[in-house]
Amino acid sequence: MTLRRERLGLSRQEVAERAGMALEYLEYLESSAAVPDSAPLTRLAGVLGTSVGELLGAGTEVPPGRTAAAAQPVVEELAPAACWAKLAPGGVGRVVLSTGDGPVALPVNFRVMDGTVVYRTAEGSSVCPEVGARLAFEADRIDDALSSGWSVLVRGTAVRLDEPEVVEHLEHRGRPDPWVGGGRDVWVRIRTSRVTGRRNRRGGSAASR
Repeated sequence: MTLRRERLGLSRQEVAERAGMALEYLEYLESSAAVPDSAPLTRLAGVLGTSVGELLGAGTEVPPGRTAAAAQPVVEELAPAACWAKLAPGGVGRVVLSTGDGPVALPVNFRVMDGTVVYRTAEGSSVCPEVGARLAFEADRIDDALSSGWSVLVRGTAVRLDEPEVVEHLEHRGRPDPWVGGGRDVWVRIRTSRVTGRRNRRGGSAASR
């Protein structure tokens, strides 16, 4: 509930008023594991533009994008600066490159450093490219409830970060810290040649809410 409310830019007071419930009750629901009765939960789902099942955590093991397209969808091209702003917090994206077995696209934890994408991998892994190899990186965000989202594609060449002071700085910061664990001591930077992105949102009055 909290995440959904914050993504919509709504305060607790606004949600409580629209759902017809006391502010204290909404605070209780957001801070505890309690499941409310069906009536207030249905009202909350309507206010937050989602479903009761999503609020209760349903669908967490399936790919996003199964909902119907939004009414009056609007697709916008993102300027390079806007693309980098989307990537700036870091997270999980996909590295796309060619291998002896054909093209692969695999998830990696990444961060942005000095206007480039950096990720950490193991020697000999599928996402450990040769120096100078051409590759791409893609990250996105999908909002099923609003049938909207964005995607950013970075294209460039692979550079290994092996300067001791740079590696020490990255390791000290602890990012990117691969979720897969193990010995991941190869740091790869994508020297960017081009970055593009798109945002898909609902048009009309829904876009301004």
